[in-house]
Amino acid sequence: MGSKKTYGSPRVFQVLKGLGIPVGIDTVAKHMSDMGLRAKTKRKFRVKTTDSNHSNPIAPNLLQQNFSVSKPSSVWLSDITYVATDEGWLYVFSIMDLCTRKIVGWSLAESLSHEPLLSALAMALKRQNFEPGLIFHSDRGVQYACDAFRKALADLKFIQSMSAKGNCYDNAPMESFFHTFKTELVYQTRFSTRAQARSEIFQWIEEFYNRERIHSSIGYKSPVAFEEELMLTRAA
Repeated sequence: MGSKKTYGSPRVFQVLKGLGIPVGIDTVAKHMSDMGLRAKTKRKFRVKTTDSNHSNPIAPNLLQQNFSVSKPSSVWLSDITYVATDEGWLYVFSIMDLCTRKIVGWSLAESLSHEPLLSALAMALKRQNFEPGLIFHSDRGVQYACDAFRKALADLKFIQSMSAKGNCYDNAPMESFFHTFKTELVYQTRFSTRAQARSEIFQWIEEFYNRERIHSSIGYKSPVAFEEELMLTRAA
């Protein structure tokens, strides 16, 4: 199916429905249970990636947990997480389009400096259409509050927004993405080298998550399929 054994019965049901196979969700759940099939999940330790103890300016929270957006590139969310390898930590800087749930920019680094965040932003700018006034929302981490990153957003005429201190719910879609990333890839894989991690993370984000993995919040479509559907609708 291409789900990498990460789909539970609701998503399997939606895939079968999309293929035109007449089956109920309860039947799917029963057959999966009978065969001992369930989505792979596993939790591990946490590493701190947010340092909000700094003297840099803090932007207001413009979203206030309102994650309903109908236009692509009107709100981008961002956060940072970590991946363990046998060679040491690898940090993942990601930017998501709130409307499509597509990861529009990302970068990997061995440190938590602001430069990888600027690289992720550069990728997003290269790949997506955008206009002044785009809201860029994140936590209060020093990478987002530092002069260099605030200047980059100001030069683009983007509007910066930040979550309340210590409130993960203010950036819930991004938190959900990282939960999916961890349970479906990171916790299932031992990365011997950072190079291996880079390769598998690229494949997971670009080939699986963006293009294949279906999302309930966007009508059980993949982010790329949903984005393309919106573009066709707006062009009509």
